[in-house]
Amino acid sequence: MTEHGSATTPTPPENGSRPVDRRAGLLMGRPFGIPVYVTPSWIVIAVIITVLYEPVVERTLVLGAFSYVVAFVFAVLLYASVLVHELAHSVVARLYGLPVRRITLYMLGGVSEIEREAPTARQEFWVAFSGPLLSLVLAGLGFMAYGLVDPFTIAGVLLWQLWVANLLVGLFNLLPGLPLDGGRLVRAAVWQVTRRPTTGTVVAAWGGRLLAAVVVTLPFLFAWWQQTSPSVFAVLWGVLLAAFIWMGAGSSLRTARIRERIPRLSARLLARRPVVVAADTPLAEARRRMAETDAGAILVVDTAGTPTSIVNEDAAQAVPDARRPWVPVSSVARAITSGSVIGADLAGEGLLGELRRHPVPDYLLVEQDGSVYGVLRVTDVEAAFSR
Repeated sequence: MTEHGSATTPTPPENGSRPVDRRAGLLMGRPFGIPVYVTPSWIVIAVIITVLYEPVVERTLVLGAFSYVVAFVFAVLLYASVLVHELAHSVVARLYGLPVRRITLYMLGGVSEIEREAPTARQEFWVAFSGPLLSLVLAGLGFMAYGLVDPFTIAGVLLWQLWVANLLVGLFNLLPGLPLDGGRLVRAAVWQVTRRPTTGTVVAAWGGRLLAAVVVTLPFLFAWWQQTSPSVFAVLWGVLLAAFIWMGAGSSLRTARIRERIPRLSARLLARRPVVVAADTPLAEARRRMAETDAGAILVVDTAGTPTSIVNEDAAQAVPDARRPWVPVSSVARAITSGSVIGADLAGEGLLGELRRHPVPDYLLVEQDGSVYGVLRVTDVEAAFSR
């Protein structure tokens, strides 16, 4: 099972010194410059696949204990197929100028973390379709190669594993519901017709929820057809897959609601009017002036009137009332850097892009002529999303 999604947190520049994210798992390599991680949960599923598939290998090849090695190779080939699938997503995304944070292989498959949404339905389609397409092409090539070897040899079994693994990965991910690639294709199609990406997400996400309902009932339907009791393993696996699909669909719905609010974000509307004080002004006096003028922030300037820092509200609140007359505002202020100065006209994706590139708690908003318009706090942007 694979998926690809968009991240919303800031990432460092692609300069070859990107830090290793140990929370993502074990770093296995950087094909095409994309970090590939494997989580510990992969070991669990690899052991399960090995144990379940070993009897099949033993019946075919009669290798004794070595059949466990061949069965384990099947688990490795299955996840190698998932990795190739995810690399297809990531490489196509990069061709469209979409940054890719990493690929992670985990118990249920893999995920490509793409930093931004595709800007058009056409690009969304090709980023989503590239993975299943490559998987099915590899399945076809593996099937043709399988026809050229003796099926009762290790090479024959491994080639069978290769084409079946890619076929499973390709077909499963074409199922029409988020978070699977087929859901992304549905989203792209609805987006193209309605010209509304959010509508496409809603339709594809509900398709994912319907798919989850079908998956969880399949073991019972199969048992009824066979007139037997459902396998405990099949039921647990169906519940696990259904839960994954359901939660992924729900996450897509929540993301769609958030993205609907993005165009309404405006730096001007969220700005706080600051009170201007000198660096040696006592904190108590600065807060008195702020309350008197109904300001929302404290801006520190030098003797020439140039803004140098912005008082951090959390740090100011942490100072006891009795000490505020003796604490200068400069001791609870954060210096203004080039990254914390942004245009007052920014809105929507442009505003969020600037906040991701230079993450700080407070920003100085300036007009095109360089004059100060106000102060923007990240907490205010987050609150705008929750509203």
